Amino acid sequence: MKRENILTGSPWEDKMGYCRAVRIGNIIEVSGTVAIVDGEKVKADDAYAQTLNILERIEKVLEDLNVGMKDVIRTRIFTTDITTFEAVAKAHAAFFKDIKPATGFYEISKLVAPEYLVEIEFTAVAAE
Repeated sequence: MKRENILTGSPWEDKMGYCRAVRIGNIIEVSGTVAIVDGEKVKADDAYAQTLNILERIEKVLEDLNVGMKDVIRTRIFTTDITTFEAVAKAHAAFFKDIKPATGFYEISKLVAPEYLVEIEFTAVAAE
């Protein structure tokens, strides 16, 4: 089967040896994604805004692969603060309320930088 790597141009893609997403056949795996914290719209203490930012950006990645959020079958949500659950859940539901992918919500000690509260991985399956 053909493998399609989706690159974003991030310097970390070469440093770490990864890409934003990989598609093989009708299966798409999206790497763990954190928000773009700008200090205005997306703040380091706003789990809701960070989650929305992640979901909006991944929606675009999936569109570039000719699939959509409706094709997401699983999300894995990592947070450095489990008390953000309500805020993260509200943002997740804004995209997935009717789709309802399988998901997990995990508290971890740290993400790659202290301003990140949330990181999400996605699995999607394109309709055949």
